[in-house]
Amino acid sequence: MPINSFTDYPMSWKPERNALKRPLYLSLALLLEHDITNGFLAPGTKLPPQRELADFLDVNFTTITRAYKQCELKGLIYAVTGSGTFVSPNAARSITISKDKISNECIDLGFVASFEQTNTTVAEAAKKVMEKRYLEQLFNYNDPTGIPHQKIAALNWMKAFGIHADTENMAIVSGAQNALAITLLALFEPGNRIAVDIYTFSNFIEFSKMFRIKLVPIPGDEHGMLPNELENQCLQLDVHGVFLMPSCSNPTTVMIPEYRKKELAAIIRKHNLILIEDDIHAFLSAGTIEDYGQPMFQLLPEQTVYICSTSKSICSGLRVAYMVFNDAFKYKIIEAIFNINVKTSSLDAEIITELILSGKANAIVAEKKQLAQSANHLFSEIFPQPLPTSHPLSFYRWLPLSGNVNRTESYFLNKGIRVFHSDRFLSGASTHDNYLRIALASTNSLEELKRGLEILKENLGI
Repeated sequence: MPINSFTDYPMSWKPERNALKRPLYLSLALLLEHDITNGFLAPGTKLPPQRELADFLDVNFTTITRAYKQCELKGLIYAVTGSGTFVSPNAARSITISKDKISNECIDLGFVASFEQTNTTVAEAAKKVMEKRYLEQLFNYNDPTGIPHQKIAALNWMKAFGIHADTENMAIVSGAQNALAITLLALFEPGNRIAVDIYTFSNFIEFSKMFRIKLVPIPGDEHGMLPNELENQCLQLDVHGVFLMPSCSNPTTVMIPEYRKKELAAIIRKHNLILIEDDIHAFLSAGTIEDYGQPMFQLLPEQTVYICSTSKSICSGLRVAYMVFNDAFKYKIIEAIFNINVKTSSLDAEIITELILSGKANAIVAEKKQLAQSANHLFSEIFPQPLPTSHPLSFYRWLPLSGNVNRTESYFLNKGIRVFHSDRFLSGASTHDNYLRIALASTNSLEELKRGLEILKENLGI
């Protein structure tokens, strides 16, 4: 159909045909990227069907397919089987969560810190490490996956969470985010698909954009991802992996119970998927929550990369995490570790090791649990309505907003608090529901947390 026939035809996007250059697909992809990133196409906009757009521009159908594919790999758009292609909810902005500088007067309820009040104990351990006779050995390139005694201490630490492995199948890396980057680089290719919760860790969404990984949002309930929904997507699409945070999902605080883990494991095994198990909150659940069970790694040791960070449990600033993996993944992961890190600081790892071996790490965890309990109790006093999901010791809460309230993050910043809206965590299509993720572990005191929560309540009109 010639372009003139589309003059009055309703289409959500009408690129200029004379603006296209060769190769046409790449030029069209750049036009689409420009219109998305500059706000001309709003998040959630349904794009014209490929054949319809091909007719409008009088180009080959495969040109549109390749252009859409380019933008999909960049995380700008996503396709829903049987429904069409849509602009991604966060295509036009970065949703990476970091410790941004905000006004000193602003109370931070956005970035999830780690109850930093326990860092005096960490400082004492650092002083002891500085007195060790082998201190100089911590400053070289040796042992890129970790010094043997540090790895043994790590495995002892993870035994409490139900992890059983050996030093040859684990590595020490620079925090959980570093571990995620290593895993994506080592085991996935651009264009691969990874199944995730509808609301998932926002930095994992950003990682996926950087590595050109497609995310497949899977619905869930109060017990986590629904196995039948994962099965349906695996039957319709070529899914390569699954990303889960079973011990306390970020941002929803959902904990996956043992029975659901087994159901999900059966689907993952059936379709030979790679499971990325981000278990940074295991210290809050293992031995505390009755139906926590065991890590999924123990159910699927041949298909899982297990990540256990000490950033929330022991110390955030040292950036030490442990990766556990099978022999099939071993070479690729170690290669990626060397290419990304060369190695993780042995000095930082030694401080964590000192805390574990001295028993101080367990004392820190106990103190953090007490602080988390007090912060959650305070939150429940100010927001007494029952929440759909809530880990009792979570370092953050997932607050549903009523239908007529949908405040922006900038609105709350102007009121003196920082919070994060649920749109930041959307892995796919926009939803009609709105939430706020409220950090409980970032203020300097419970008094400051209380002030922040009271400001939040006042501005929500609750």
